[in-house]
Amino acid sequence: MVAEASSGHPGGSLSATDIVTALYFKVLKHRPDDPKWAGRDRFVLSKGHCAPVLYAALARSGYFPVDDLPNLRKIDCHLQGHPDMHKTPGVEISSGSLGQGLSVSAGLSLGMRLDGLPGHVFTLLGDGESQEGEVWEAAMAAAHYKLTNLTAIVDANGLQIDGFTKDVMNVEPLPDKFAAFGWKTLAIDGHDFGQIIDALEASRSGDGPTAIIARTVKGKGVSFMENNAGWHGKAPSPEETRQALAELQGEQVPGKGEPVGS
Repeated sequence: MVAEASSGHPGGSLSATDIVTALYFKVLKHRPDDPKWAGRDRFVLSKGHCAPVLYAALARSGYFPVDDLPNLRKIDCHLQGHPDMHKTPGVEISSGSLGQGLSVSAGLSLGMRLDGLPGHVFTLLGDGESQEGEVWEAAMAAAHYKLTNLTAIVDANGLQIDGFTKDVMNVEPLPDKFAAFGWKTLAIDGHDFGQIIDALEASRSGDGPTAIIARTVKGKGVSFMENNAGWHGKAPSPEETRQALAELQGEQVPGKGEPVGS
């Protein structure tokens, strides 16, 4: 998608792929043929620039044809650079401005409780995004209102557009911070499906909101993208795309670790 558009965010999409896959194919209660089903769980992609991973999950779940995916970021396509709830089936909330997703999710959770709706709200945010003050205002409010139907998943890949989060603005220790705000906190390997699924299911119970700190690798699965801030928002060349797809599909690639043609 990103290569076809010559624009987009591959690094953070790949770090979140296992989390989003577990959500859509194991955990979320949802009906692709009835996207507005009242009993559904809600998923909010707070780090909206990583829309490609959400679109891939939605398409493969059946919300719209997989053939739509190459039209990412194209004029008149419903797959915008950031998710648009008015254009894309299955998108709960338009997102892109970092820091807002947890606040919106807390509002959704409270509203669902007031309306007596059974669903759970899961929101995915970045660790760099957690530098935003609004995240912690939402964390405080969610704990205050004991939003048991809210789970925040932090895609903690340690990188953001300007480099390592510890150098730009250190947000650690994230588990301790959420715990101090009154959240049940779980720390997991964000690329281990067993840990991901167990944590997501465990987050449905408790006397307040749950935060899952998922340790991940930016650009996971593509050797020259892994742990490299340069691939935060950059499209691969045709040669790099061929190598990346081959690696993700488990094929042997000559000179793995260096982009083809570099």
